[in-house]
Amino acid sequence: MRSLILIGFLIILSCQGQNGKQMTHKYTNDLINESSPYLLQHAHNPVNWFAWDDDALTLAKKQNKLIIISVGYAACHWCHVMEHESFEDEEVAQAMNKDYISIKVDREERPDIDQIYMNAVQLMTGSGGWPMNVIALPDGRPVWGGTYFKKEQWISALKQISKLYQANPEKLQEYADQLERGIKNMDVVNFNSEEPNFSTKFISEIIHNWSRQFDHTKGGMSRAPKFMMPNNYHFLMRFAHQTKDKKLQEYVNLTLTQMAYGGVFDQIGGGFSRYSVDDKWHVPHFEKMLYDNGQLVSLYADAYLITKNELYKETIVETLKFVERELTGNEGNFYSSLDADSNNNEGKLEEGAYYVWQKEDLKLILKDDYELFSDYYNVNAYGFWEHNNYVLIRKDDDASILKKYHLTLKDLLIKKESWRKILLEERNKRQRPRLDDKTLTSWNVLMLKGYIDAYRVLGDTVYLDIAIKNAEFILSKQLREDGGLNHNYKNGKSSINGFLEDYAATIDAFMALYEQTLNTKWLFSARDLTNYTFDHFFDDQSKLFFFTSNEDADLVSRSIEYRDNVIPASNSIMAKNLFKLSHYLDNEHFYRTAKIMLNNVKPEIHEYASGYSNWLDLMLNYTEPFYEVAIIGNQAFNKISELNEHYMPNKITVGSIKTESLPLLENRYVKDKTLIYVCVNKTCKLPVSTIEEALTQLKN
Repeated sequence: MRSLILIGFLIILSCQGQNGKQMTHKYTNDLINESSPYLLQHAHNPVNWFAWDDDALTLAKKQNKLIIISVGYAACHWCHVMEHESFEDEEVAQAMNKDYISIKVDREERPDIDQIYMNAVQLMTGSGGWPMNVIALPDGRPVWGGTYFKKEQWISALKQISKLYQANPEKLQEYADQLERGIKNMDVVNFNSEEPNFSTKFISEIIHNWSRQFDHTKGGMSRAPKFMMPNNYHFLMRFAHQTKDKKLQEYVNLTLTQMAYGGVFDQIGGGFSRYSVDDKWHVPHFEKMLYDNGQLVSLYADAYLITKNELYKETIVETLKFVERELTGNEGNFYSSLDADSNNNEGKLEEGAYYVWQKEDLKLILKDDYELFSDYYNVNAYGFWEHNNYVLIRKDDDASILKKYHLTLKDLLIKKESWRKILLEERNKRQRPRLDDKTLTSWNVLMLKGYIDAYRVLGDTVYLDIAIKNAEFILSKQLREDGGLNHNYKNGKSSINGFLEDYAATIDAFMALYEQTLNTKWLFSARDLTNYTFDHFFDDQSKLFFFTSNEDADLVSRSIEYRDNVIPASNSIMAKNLFKLSHYLDNEHFYRTAKIMLNNVKPEIHEYASGYSNWLDLMLNYTEPFYEVAIIGNQAFNKISELNEHYMPNKITVGSIKTESLPLLENRYVKDKTLIYVCVNKTCKLPVSTIEEALTQLKN
């Protein structure tokens, strides 16, 4: 497997690139017919790009040509750099067009293709990233790959591999066989025949080992770059709360505070960038992704519920303002991302050009407020980036600023709102980052869940209205007549058969929406989608779910995604869904399946805790009491709003204002009364009429 590396043409680089230029429209290739903004960005390259489809794959076999599979996404800075340096270059295009069939893939549209070839690149090189460029045999099996390449390196590799294929194709065939076996073994999950044994002690040991990587000064992990990893901190926050681990809670709060203070959070326009390149959350990789912001709203909502920290509330509100202003479509749908790059004053694409500030400009704009502003947002050595540019970042809390400048909190809040308004208007005079306006089901429902959680915690009905509108969009536009979901929506067209991530995230969001609306339509839709996944995604051997449907065309391997990442693994979300649905619906099959899934991945959890935090969150449901709270009567909504004021991650809530047939509500309606039932392990305590009494039962 290392033979090609030893030849010397596998070169994976992570180095500085040049700013992109505006592309000319001298050429047109097959991508001109696509809807993906990323693919359309390459539609005028001199490379004869194809989209991933049967025609392109058939052509490769017919002409016996190697395939270039180049994967990226619209907001990716280094994807733009490689496009400018290589794919817009005629010499490079000549080399690609002569000996290869070149296929461009939007990783967000086709995460299944990205996953297979990313596994191959990681096997070959030990790491991965985007852009990802893979060379495959005419049958699609990979033989070589990497990430970003400079022009000379890319041309050299293309020529050497083409020469090798012509002179000694058997060598590449042999390598492809080895690599195919490796890919198929990467995501194999064996059935764990040991009796499930979950304990809080086991989780504590995992966290103890994990904590050696914690940065107790700046938050997050002790390394750079720093990713937000919302699911990690959601789990750690829950564990700290339920076990009363004060030190762990302080670490989570430190991390959330530093992220909200950092340049990774847009201090003027709201919303989070994808990650920071440094260790103090200062300079972000400026792309803004829908999935990050949806999950982070949910995280900060629960953090605010626990702490009542106004910084967390402000972060939620400003993030949702950003989403509503810049990522929301007319149909209640959400768009995917904003580019990291935008045109600078010279008309050249530059990373972060839209977001950074120069000191002299701020002095002119803010006038007498500049001194206070520059101290608050560190227009100084602490906030300096490069080329006389500053990325706004906070260091001191409001109390320190109030004391230093003899201000009231009200005065400061008025000034901050004024600064945001003035600078946002000024910033909007600049060339805006490009918008990826495709709508992805999985990412949409992560944002939907964020809106539900914001409503649950802050009580703003506007958030609930937006959530319902998006959920209705999913049902009306993305749900097919056969009961399945589509993954993508653009220009009024729903397309691409859904992946497990679409079903898992939608089921989770619909259950959360049911708890706030008490509309059983959402709960039963979640149940129906779950049944669909059993029919089309379930693997009888591993007792987990494949990432792709059994109706999709075969790729090199049919993978099982079970390791949590920036977004939790579709299988870990699915297992939690089954656990909750088993309680809503009294479904023993769902309960057993969730338990088996967790037990099957348990042997791997010690290896990399960050990659299993959502599984560990599920494990807490088994190791600590898990409650069912049933509220029925004409005051049910008021009682639920009152219950929402308390952080209780170890419960589900069902309710109705009338007679209801759900197992937990059946035969419990009493006219002119609103009763609350607290149940655990299929045993219910005597009904009570106040939330205060119910909370006493829950605590006891």
